[in-house]
Amino acid sequence: MKTIFLHGLGQDCKSWERTAAAMGNGGDVYCPSLPDMLLGKEVCYANLYQTLEEYCEPFNEPFCLCGLSLGGILALHYAIAHSDRVAALVLIGTQYQMPKRLLTLQNILFRCMPNAAFQGMGFGKADVIKLSKSMMHLDFGQDLRRVHCWTLVVCGEKDRANRAAALKLKERIPRAQLAILPRAGHEVNTECPEALGDVLQAFLGKKS
Repeated sequence: MKTIFLHGLGQDCKSWERTAAAMGNGGDVYCPSLPDMLLGKEVCYANLYQTLEEYCEPFNEPFCLCGLSLGGILALHYAIAHSDRVAALVLIGTQYQMPKRLLTLQNILFRCMPNAAFQGMGFGKADVIKLSKSMMHLDFGQDLRRVHCWTLVVCGEKDRANRAAALKLKERIPRAQLAILPRAGHEVNTECPEALGDVLQAFLGKKS
């Protein structure tokens, strides 16, 4: 099964390399760069999601969509809107309803940070703030029942900020399973890529 990996904000497509290697999928793994997908377009969530739809259009058969954090939000949105195209869904450290207070505080902190702190993120300081602001009112809570594919919800044991959302996703998505990765924080694809690869391989192996 073809698998599309969507990285989190502050990561890049290379963040999935060790996880993909542990899965042993070879040429069936795709890891697009989210900043590159937005080249020439205004940075906002709506445009980012539109570019994901365009990226997925050429795939002829249903695929697995796996996303972490921002990538997980995009993956969830796509699975709700295109349930017939997603064979399996993996949501890692993912919120389905944006925590407005947290995002507001986060943007205040971003404004206080120097531009140099955003080097290597793919998005500059102004773009990160715009993207975060454009996501403020996202809420997929009423649409989770529309996800019909097999779903794996993953959360790091130490990722307290996303633990409650992971439990709710497991509860509200009809065919969802939950995996808590021991000793891992939020970015499980870089903190424990081999363990994540094993979990994904076991999950996808049963759905193939």
